[in-house]
Amino acid sequence: MKAIGYKVPGAPEVLTDITLPDPVAAGRDLLVEVKAVSVNPVDMKVRASQKPVDGNEYRVLGYDAAGVVKAVGPEVTLFKPGDEVYYSGTLMRQGTNAELHLVDERIVGLKPKSLDFAHAAALPLTAVTAWELLFDRLGVMPDDQNDKRTLLVTGAAGGVGSILVQLARQLTGLTIVGTASREETKKWALELGAHQVIDHSQPLAAQLGGRQAELIASLTATDEHYAQLVEALAPQGAIGVIDDPATLDAKPLKRKSASLHWEFMFARSIFQTPDMIRQHELLTRVAALVDAGTLRTTADDNLGPINAANLRTAHERIATGKVRGKMVLSGWEK
Repeated sequence: MKAIGYKVPGAPEVLTDITLPDPVAAGRDLLVEVKAVSVNPVDMKVRASQKPVDGNEYRVLGYDAAGVVKAVGPEVTLFKPGDEVYYSGTLMRQGTNAELHLVDERIVGLKPKSLDFAHAAALPLTAVTAWELLFDRLGVMPDDQNDKRTLLVTGAAGGVGSILVQLARQLTGLTIVGTASREETKKWALELGAHQVIDHSQPLAAQLGGRQAELIASLTATDEHYAQLVEALAPQGAIGVIDDPATLDAKPLKRKSASLHWEFMFARSIFQTPDMIRQHELLTRVAALVDAGTLRTTADDNLGPINAANLRTAHERIATGKVRGKMVLSGWEK
């Protein structure tokens, strides 16, 4: 099968087109014919720092995918060959930048019927991250329109922010304040449902008009904004973080009796937690919301076929920190 991988971590140039043996489904695995993928910051981070694992000559990146189930392992109960699916894989196995990919059925959902593969591939990682952050970590109740607290979302126009804003607007009564620094990203966040957008290149608390946020979703540059986030946080509030600050001191939160939460959507698959199937369930719910017209895909740019050249372009653009929504790649060159 065709794939894109690298032997030694480094710059985007290490990504190369390769050929690998076809994998075989076992246990609860699905063997998926990958039709489209999207690219996330985690791809860039792994490419720059992590070697191939488990004796593999190449490391294949890619987490988001949409495709068709080609075969199933003997313990599979949720899917059958021919099912159209979407999912985000795991850090513990080879990635989705391959024509065929193995994935545990417990982290897979049926693809939204109203979306093509490219638009569906934009959703899984960010949808799982946003859902878990908002509902599992920060403790917001889905479908509670009576929750009138304020949610501050830093990086509201990014991949996770683009779906988090929608989930908060459509499934809760929260007042959503997003942050963005460019006119096009401010407009994007407002279109997705933010009630207000402020500039994260300026002091945050001063732009909140005297109010404080009971909930904060810190999606990017947490170390840069942390002191301002603590200032903007209401007493007994909560901050949820998804990025990778070098250090993060929880002590400033003590005076406000506030809580700090980490969200890492790969934790369930890494540790094979008993509730791992929750990701199947939430992807199923997200697909239903998309098909009902409640949520929209966050795909913003299709870079063309899945190959090394296009993936290098995607990695380079992510490194600028100015990507809106998600970049996708679809199809394989003959």
